[in-house]
Amino acid sequence: MELTPKQIVEQLDRYIIGQEKAKKAVAIALRNRYRRAVLPKEIRAEITPKNIIMKGPTGVGKTEIARRLAMLVNAPFVKVEATKFTEVGYVGRDVESMVRDLVEVSMRLVKDEKIAEMKPKAQGLAEKKLVEALFPARKKNYQDKSDAEIREQLLEELKDGKLDHINLELEIPVQPKGLQLGPLGGNDTNISEFMSKMLPKQIKKRRMSVAEALKFFTEEEADKLIDEETITQEALTRAEEHGIIFIDELDKIASKGSFSGPDVSREGVQRDILPIVEGSSVSTKYGNVKTDYMLFIAAGAFHISKVSDLIPELQGRFPIHVELNSLTEDDFFKILKEPDNAITLQYKHLLKVDKINLTFTDDALKEIAKLAYWENINRENIGARRLHAIMEMLLEEVSYNAGSLAEEIDLVIDYDFVVKNTDKSLKEQNLKKYII
Repeated sequence: MELTPKQIVEQLDRYIIGQEKAKKAVAIALRNRYRRAVLPKEIRAEITPKNIIMKGPTGVGKTEIARRLAMLVNAPFVKVEATKFTEVGYVGRDVESMVRDLVEVSMRLVKDEKIAEMKPKAQGLAEKKLVEALFPARKKNYQDKSDAEIREQLLEELKDGKLDHINLELEIPVQPKGLQLGPLGGNDTNISEFMSKMLPKQIKKRRMSVAEALKFFTEEEADKLIDEETITQEALTRAEEHGIIFIDELDKIASKGSFSGPDVSREGVQRDILPIVEGSSVSTKYGNVKTDYMLFIAAGAFHISKVSDLIPELQGRFPIHVELNSLTEDDFFKILKEPDNAITLQYKHLLKVDKINLTFTDDALKEIAKLAYWENINRENIGARRLHAIMEMLLEEVSYNAGSLAEEIDLVIDYDFVVKNTDKSLKEQNLKKYII
């Protein structure tokens, strides 16, 4: 059952606080993909995704919304920065590389899925292979049994993990390195890959534990069982039909009416991006990929330039505009407390390794939220990333002194702890307001 827009928003709420408009926009875009998929083929061909521009300051959740959206449906996802691309004719990355990157991600996704499907069968083959490798050295320990009984006994012990600690020397094939073809390394063609296959295979001896050998052989057997051609075809289809490309810093290539100097190159990059977003065929080493049905989500602060500064044709390919709000003090408090991956939970798990059980009181979280909010106002507004800086400062001494405890200790981070460990920063912040 495909997720409804409301269910998609509920899933996004588990990780991202606020920004309801943006969540609703991407949820509808994702649901429209499902709606399109169940339509007759002739109608489906006419329906293209409605691309989105997210406008908002850094650190408010633009990238996270897109990334989590892709994770929900296991869709290929890449994030690229518009400023890293150069106009055709200049040295640097061309815009088509974003599509090639997406195809590579799609290949990994599909291959991992197929390997997971084949793992039970591959593990059985790997266990038999490992039994044969262990048999000569272990045979003397079972002198009263036949060879068949010894192999059966070794297989049982291997499955029970009783042989994991044993080290053995195995001959491992070495994959030849791809040939360097020119300054770009030939990444966009399969010539280097073809030439590498022509080279004779090399074998090297490697010492490893039985547990490591079992994992290695399982992966090796799984690779043999999967069909590369099927994976390639499925990966290309998934990239075309379900791929999501997140173009960050789009505002940095927006022109403001002047067409001299660097603005010419900026407009050139926009014009190069245009056919990709409109729908075109891009050549990759796995075959041609159509971009017609990929979902493009662009983002930028747009505090200097405006969305209207983009070339009209590109604006037309991003019909949905959503504005993300700056984070409030209350938002920071919720970010610290509510998400499944809350930063406070991350620190609890990290310090639990060193036998410190952290607990945060609500008063402490409110004070941290207040500090983050005011530091963003008085200094540079970096959104939720400010919380990482404050938490590092707050727990610096605790983290530094941890690791040498014999017994577990409970540490409560309360209001007084926060004030004591951030007092200096607060004073500096308050004084800076009066410096001209």
